Amino acid sequence: MDRKIEKKKWPVQRIALYSIALAAIAFFVQAIYKDTGTTRLNVETERLLIDTVNRGVFQEFIPVSGVVQPIKTVFLDAMEGGRVEELFVEDGAMVKKGQPILRLVNTDLQASYLNQEASLVSQINQIRSTSVMMEQQSLNLKEQSLDVDYRLDQLNKDLIRNTALFQDQVISKVEFERTEDEYEHLQRRRKMLNLTMQKDSLFGTMQNQQMDATVGLMKRNLEFAKQSLDNLLIKAPIEGQLSSLNKEIGELISRGENIAQIDLLTNFKVRARIDEFYISRIFLGQTGSFKFANDWYELIIKKIYPQVSNGAFEVDLVFTSTPPSTIKRGQTLSIKLSLSSEKEAMLLARGSFYQTSGGNWVYVINQETKTAHKKEIKIGKQNPNYYEILQGLNEGDVVITSSYENFNDKDELVLK
Repeated sequence: MDRKIEKKKWPVQRIALYSIALAAIAFFVQAIYKDTGTTRLNVETERLLIDTVNRGVFQEFIPVSGVVQPIKTVFLDAMEGGRVEELFVEDGAMVKKGQPILRLVNTDLQASYLNQEASLVSQINQIRSTSVMMEQQSLNLKEQSLDVDYRLDQLNKDLIRNTALFQDQVISKVEFERTEDEYEHLQRRRKMLNLTMQKDSLFGTMQNQQMDATVGLMKRNLEFAKQSLDNLLIKAPIEGQLSSLNKEIGELISRGENIAQIDLLTNFKVRARIDEFYISRIFLGQTGSFKFANDWYELIIKKIYPQVSNGAFEVDLVFTSTPPSTIKRGQTLSIKLSLSSEKEAMLLARGSFYQTSGGNWVYVINQETKTAHKKEIKIGKQNPNYYEILQGLNEGDVVITSSYENFNDKDELVLK
């Protein structure tokens, strides 16, 4: 007799096994679907440099090196050449204004001065002789004028008498005309004499002016020659410290040759070299600061030298307050030169990632998944410490700042 065989149901164990298998398959399929097109790279965390984005005070500045110099330096050059005859101070000494430093001797200059002095004396004597002659000539003309006036007065009286006598026919017409002609001749002579005296006076005035001008010119030349002799004694033009004096007694010095320099040490300035890239962003009045003996000191740009040499130009900065008491001439300072004012901004520490991404994107770390993903950003200004983040990052984001060169532009980094 046939018996109906009942179909057995699946055991619980098999159902559970199939369920787990299906779930695993679904998970892997989902993972594969989700990660389609994503490239990963395993990275050792110990080799990474990271920084947390934060909001703080940002200021654009550049680091420059400056050398401390005296606030004022005066160079001593030889106004006249000569041989060193005497040294009054030593190199490095503190000198006062007008203090003698060294004396030169120049026999040619001294002989020239004596010749000019003798020429001046001779010229003055010659002018005096000419003046005496001119005065004598003027006196002679005056004497002649007096004589003509006297004779005219006498002839006038004779003419009056002879006119009456001629009318009474006491004297002849010839005698009367002789007296009349002589009187008219003296009148013409007196006019000529007066004209001669006027011209003589004008000539004498012009001659005196020319002689005075000549004497004045010779005196000025003599004074200039005397000044040249005085220049053989080199004096300090200001108070300060003497340096670079390396001359010896008997040494010949040419005209215009530098002898020494005097530094005014009441204050200092800093001469800094700046890369020519920043020449359009440097202006008078810009400030800088440096740290010295645990204190910060502020400087301000006082002068800009526009000449570019070896890819850099120079500026002079002065202290806005009292400089450090222990600062020395020739000391090198590291200065933080401000290019903008302070402002609040999102800050990210500078790093080598910029060379790879150009500042257009970064890897942002997800602490929960231990991965880092690319994220586009926008960087504004920068200084040696930070980038100014304009877009793409939020405060608290953790960013890899070390080099991306070995990441081969992967989309995701798996941190190990």
